[in-house]
Amino acid sequence: MLSYTDLSKGTIFEMDGEPYLVLEYTFLRMQQRKPTVQTKLKNLITGKIVAKSFQGSDAFPEAEIEKQPITFLYANRDEFWFYEKGNPPPRLDEQGESRRAKTVRFSMKEEQLGDIAKFLKPNTEVVAYKFGDKIINIELPVKMDYKVIEAPPSYKGNTATGGSKTVKLENGLQINVPMFINEGDVIRVNTSTGEYVERAEKK
Repeated sequence: MLSYTDLSKGTIFEMDGEPYLVLEYTFLRMQQRKPTVQTKLKNLITGKIVAKSFQGSDAFPEAEIEKQPITFLYANRDEFWFYEKGNPPPRLDEQGESRRAKTVRFSMKEEQLGDIAKFLKPNTEVVAYKFGDKIINIELPVKMDYKVIEAPPSYKGNTATGGSKTVKLENGLQINVPMFINEGDVIRVNTSTGEYVERAEKK
């Protein structure tokens, strides 16, 4: 069990049957009053952020979080569909009939994924964080490659003097890149910062 003083920033604990992440932690000791802890918490299932105060009598179990590799399939409006690794979608056999392999598919709303959603592209393998049977969060690879599908033209002179321009990637994401990047190039992006890292492959 975690006592109220164990709820430091970054701790994940269980409260009312749901997992919470501690975003902020402040220990308060006032004269003639019991010490208290003020926290800002994020519900990892709903995404809601709440402020809570705890005292010495409060104790909570650590949340048991399981990691599991999954693969992103596609997005449909604000729903993002995934399947568990090792359980790919059914494929057609030589007669054109679907082989009914056991496939575990599930979806997450865009509001649950937050900023992660804009970096997803089909067949990307990610890590799912599970609480019980529920997937509560997704972790992307730190660096991912994307094809540039739209880019302003590069003119001689401005490529040598530096500068940047905005391009559109295959998943719709728009980022700033160096002037020498052209349509058709494959570039590497840092998913933590959303910034260009390097050109992975020329057109």
